[in-house]
Amino acid sequence: MTVPTQIEMTGEYDQELLENVHPGDYRNPEPAGRYNLVVVGAGTAGLVAAAGAAGLGARVALVERRFMGGDCLNFGCVPSKGIIRSARLVGELRRAAELGVRLDGGYQVDFRAVMHRMRRLRARVSRHDSVERFSEQLGVDVFLGEARFRDEHSLEVAGTVLPFSRAVIATGSRPARPAIPGLKESGYLTNETVFDLEECPGRMAIIGAGPLGCELAQTFQRLGAQVILIERNDRILAREDDRAAALLARIFRQEGIDLRLSSRVNRVRVSGAQKILTLEQGGGSVDITVDRILVGTGREPEIEHLGLDNAGVRTSRRGVVVDDYLRTSNRRIYAAGDVCLPYKFTHTADATARIVLRNALFRGREKLSALTVPWCIYTDPEIAHVGLSVQEAAPQGREVEVFTRNMQEVDRGVLDGADDGFVSLLVKPGTDAILGATIVAPDAGNMISEITTAMVGGIGMKTLSTVIHPYPTQAEAIKQAADEYNRTRFTPLVKNLFHKWFAWTRKH
Repeated sequence: MTVPTQIEMTGEYDQELLENVHPGDYRNPEPAGRYNLVVVGAGTAGLVAAAGAAGLGARVALVERRFMGGDCLNFGCVPSKGIIRSARLVGELRRAAELGVRLDGGYQVDFRAVMHRMRRLRARVSRHDSVERFSEQLGVDVFLGEARFRDEHSLEVAGTVLPFSRAVIATGSRPARPAIPGLKESGYLTNETVFDLEECPGRMAIIGAGPLGCELAQTFQRLGAQVILIERNDRILAREDDRAAALLARIFRQEGIDLRLSSRVNRVRVSGAQKILTLEQGGGSVDITVDRILVGTGREPEIEHLGLDNAGVRTSRRGVVVDDYLRTSNRRIYAAGDVCLPYKFTHTADATARIVLRNALFRGREKLSALTVPWCIYTDPEIAHVGLSVQEAAPQGREVEVFTRNMQEVDRGVLDGADDGFVSLLVKPGTDAILGATIVAPDAGNMISEITTAMVGGIGMKTLSTVIHPYPTQAEAIKQAADEYNRTRFTPLVKNLFHKWFAWTRKH
């Protein structure tokens, strides 16, 4: 049968994207008997699971009701980083005079060209996640349509029954819709629609100052909008290091973003072509008039349409319930990615899919709790984190030692004009074991991998201090923070012993 497209895309490069991720003339294959693995959802977790299992020789079916590539390719990481790249250039141009470069003719942001570049590159990247690649090159039976479990060992898609030995639920998540009176009627953007914009809004309200809200607030401000960033907490990035969040908030204000902290949107109404938000803040209320509203208040799991009760799969408000082996209440069925995880990152979806492959196909005992997961917020500067944070340590009653190197003390940070930032490492007292780290720097997302590697490999601060870094690089800050740890080992007793040693060597 021909599978209808669920969402219409009509932009210049969208047809190429659709041909890859949901071709209109595609016909589902005839089922190949009982499958070793049926994967429901073709986002990052589903694609990794399907490709990995097929590569090992398993008989695999992959079911997707919307677009291959899932949220990351179509509405998340790929398009957002495409326009963030353009916005970062704007940030550099605004500082050109500081670097001795005169832009006497000025510069102009062509918003439409920025968005078209993003769509062109998204279409190009989509080839890796295409129906053609998975069905013809990797040997996966790809079924387009809505999956629904019939019982504990089979599901149905587009009228076809797929029996399985094992299954993986990898249907991901969708933007949460806050219950604000008038919001739905007024119309608003989410990550699934904001990348369709052809014109930059004059004034844009962003509700929620989490990672998505912060990334897009800075991006749209730099691309020409006046952004009002609204957050109900008294700070942005509630889960991040206090110092990192405060530093970014200061930069946001310097760039002209209107931060409204400790503020709640009580209602939204429409006046002509504009939208009016009534905020509760400071014990009173105030109206804000904008052209567009973007909602970034979190994610919720995509599970309602799956018929999970039929399969005996337990769920909660957070999604599919799994144990430490990513197994559901049905021992034949596993889950991976956003649909079952509290931290919703593409790289975590990838990692959990690999755990599922080992556990589901080979009866492995790989544990979710064994993962060391870094993450990065792609603002400018970036904020990257791995492991324990200072805020988490105190409530858990865990003592930590913190070793910090400010980018103002790092030569390359100074030379690059990138001295707003720091590297901070948390260490278990009395040892050199690294418990966590936060990095704020232009390239923090790449820098954090050195710390993650050290933690996964059991490498402590002593060894980290011996690693030679090219000079000058911003990553030297990691070694210098480790040097700070080494200096704490130079106790009065050790100093006295050295003093006696050098006194003796002067005589001999």
